[in-house]
Amino acid sequence: MNKLKIALLGGFMALNAPMASVFAQNPISQTGFTTDPAPMVAGDRLYVFTGHDEEKADFFWMNDWRLFSTTDMVNWTDHGSPAYQCDFKWADDRSWAAQAIERNGKFYLYVPVHSKISKGMAIGVAVADKVEGPYKDALGKPLYEDGKWDHIDPTVMIDNDGQAWIYWGNPKLYSAKLNEDMISLGSEVKVDSPNRYTEGPWIFHQRQLTKAEKKNKKQFDSSKTSAWGKYFMIYAAGGVPESIAYSEADSPQGPWTYVGDIMKQDNFTNSFTNHSGIIEYKGHNYFFYHTGWLPGGGGFGRSVSVEEFAWNPDGRMPEIKPTKEGVSPIGTLNPFQRTEAETIAFSSGVRTEWNTKRGDIFVSDIQNGDWTKVREVEFTRSPKSIEVRAASALQGGMIEVRLDSLKGQVLTTVNIDRTGGWEEWENSKAQISTKVEGKHDVFFLFKGLKGCKLFNFDWWKMD
Repeated sequence: MNKLKIALLGGFMALNAPMASVFAQNPISQTGFTTDPAPMVAGDRLYVFTGHDEEKADFFWMNDWRLFSTTDMVNWTDHGSPAYQCDFKWADDRSWAAQAIERNGKFYLYVPVHSKISKGMAIGVAVADKVEGPYKDALGKPLYEDGKWDHIDPTVMIDNDGQAWIYWGNPKLYSAKLNEDMISLGSEVKVDSPNRYTEGPWIFHQRQLTKAEKKNKKQFDSSKTSAWGKYFMIYAAGGVPESIAYSEADSPQGPWTYVGDIMKQDNFTNSFTNHSGIIEYKGHNYFFYHTGWLPGGGGFGRSVSVEEFAWNPDGRMPEIKPTKEGVSPIGTLNPFQRTEAETIAFSSGVRTEWNTKRGDIFVSDIQNGDWTKVREVEFTRSPKSIEVRAASALQGGMIEVRLDSLKGQVLTTVNIDRTGGWEEWENSKAQISTKVEGKHDVFFLFKGLKGCKLFNFDWWKMD
């Protein structure tokens, strides 16, 4: 298995100094390829459903969907795979861009897959009791298919009047009402050809400032308004290579009037496709897209990235440029609570795996010199020890816990002994004698015999 090695970024900071360096945050996950982001908010967390490009692919070879979440926009928790193509017994290939939405306490995941029935692409729907899944096929058959290959990239919107709408398609835009049950169509399917439309639609009904609010606001803030304005549709545009453009309309099904590009195609993303979604979270507006920035990446090895943006004064989208720096943190991480090892700000070399029967997700493929990092760790007091949970079928290894960089102050070293199996978990503890205050990045640097897998890493907690 090829390992995704990421160049180390960042410098050494003094032990008790606040972090001030700018670190790369894009792409948001480095443990594998992720594509076609679909953000949603559930509870106090921001979730992003993604596709998953297989390694060394020469086409869009994709067999499952992935899920990540955050509360601070820099530390992302990997939730593994909430659904697989093989969960749809009528499908046999191509787990392409999906989107989930919540309604009446249930979560609905809309997916495009290749149908055994029609021999074309089809739209399916799965349902779960919680956002993390597992998702089960809700119908046992496609929600929509007609034998064509157009039926990809579904997106769903629940309008302010409660009516749900579904959209999809390449090279045309298909749209229809969804019934209250969210698993059946409530209208005939409408077919459109918006200007420059290629694929990957994302629809939302824009809230606008009232006249009184405009007098007191310098910038458009959709989180604090009650007036409803235009419908915006963001989409991959112009054919290959794709930019991200958008159109607007006065009704959910158009007619659509072209506005312009949001993210121009200048090849900086190293991906000839793009796919976007926008979300408002904790008073911030975020634009998700994908790139080919991981080593070995490209048009068939893509990775999700994110940028923060501010609405233009007229309520329209600004132009957004892709950056390696990504977004700033909007929260902190508490080291005195159990933190899953798969909660990562940035990493090098490691992977994640999961055991669906146990509900475990963990960091794997750990070899000498690999590392993970968490950001914005808030030390409200100086820790006395750290406990980790790990498993090793071989000789184990060590975890060096460092502050602020890979060459930063060593807080402690945790010895990981052989446990007899890769999922035979045991807890290990090490004392911390160094005083720590304030906010820091924390690095977990893995050491051991070169050339072999050392151990799996489940969680950590300081006391």
